[in-house]
Amino acid sequence: MSPVLFANLPVRDLERSKAFFTDLGFTLFGMADDMASVVINEQAQVMLLTEPTFATYAGTEVADATKSTQVILVVGVENPAQVDELFDKAIAAGGAAVGDLRNDGYRYQRGFTDLDGHHWEALCLAAPAS
Repeated sequence: MSPVLFANLPVRDLERSKAFFTDLGFTLFGMADDMASVVINEQAQVMLLTEPTFATYAGTEVADATKSTQVILVVGVENPAQVDELFDKAIAAGGAAVGDLRNDGYRYQRGFTDLDGHHWEALCLAAPAS
């Protein structure tokens, strides 16, 4: 079995965050009163944890993602249209655009924040010329 990646993010309002990621087209799994898992694919999930629950795992102060960036989460998709679709869904669901569109021949990429200010990127990599 291949390793599975679980990224954990603190969220202020779990119900609001669950609605945001559902609006982006992701499914949720393993929900509890203080956490829910956003299924990216069979090998990757993002765990949304209420800030108090996240703090019990972190052991240090929980950063405010609207004021600093600790991680950039990138979702790889198959084509530029899917990049635009995910980006547009994020903005429509209340996210904010980050940076400019990157389209340099080998990548097509757009960034956005979720409702708690975490930085996400939608990315399509072009196959290298052979």
